[in-house]
Amino acid sequence: MEITPIATFHSPFNEKFGIPRQSGIVSALEGTIVFLPEFRNPDSLRGIDEFDFLWLIWEFSANKHAATGPTVRPPRLGGNTRIGVYASRSPYRHNRLGLSAVRLSKVEFNTPQGPVLHVAGADLMDGTPIYDIKPYVAYADAHPTARSGFVDTTQWQSLDVEIPQQVAAIFSPQELEALRQSLALDPRPHYHNDPTKVYGMTFAGHNIHFTVTENKLKIIQ
Repeated sequence: MEITPIATFHSPFNEKFGIPRQSGIVSALEGTIVFLPEFRNPDSLRGIDEFDFLWLIWEFSANKHAATGPTVRPPRLGGNTRIGVYASRSPYRHNRLGLSAVRLSKVEFNTPQGPVLHVAGADLMDGTPIYDIKPYVAYADAHPTARSGFVDTTQWQSLDVEIPQQVAAIFSPQELEALRQSLALDPRPHYHNDPTKVYGMTFAGHNIHFTVTENKLKIIQ
């Protein structure tokens, strides 16, 4: 079977570093789905605005290295403990396919780019190819009492984020909240713990430099 992209995702993140490691955990993060010209028929989206969430099937397109073994090291386990690749959501997979549930905020059926979907909470980089879109159906897709493996037994330590006023003024209120939520998740590799190291990431077209000391992340430039 050959698959081809049907759409492209657009996000404030144009590189991997800093992107939330799961969908839904940065609810303020907005993005758009723009269909490729041959898939811009509004009829293909008829009824989609009656759903609150969508499943996106997409490609880890920024991964240049193929999966090399049967195990991976999830960040939530500190980056040193190995588990099976199929017991994880690691991007380093043999077929590089991602699956994300996102909130559907708005549908524009007629724009110069054809129909456009506005979504929130995605964990996709700008320019990510999307291969399919399916509606999220609560009675079949939601399993609130399900076990979640190592996720159930490992706490995620969030950070206090300090954003100077001159930096905050650059962004819209929505962008600022998305940036704050993303940084609070601690985008660093989890084996890094150097308070003197300056980390850099891009967000909404701006370079963000920050340090982390104990539980506080501070933007310095």
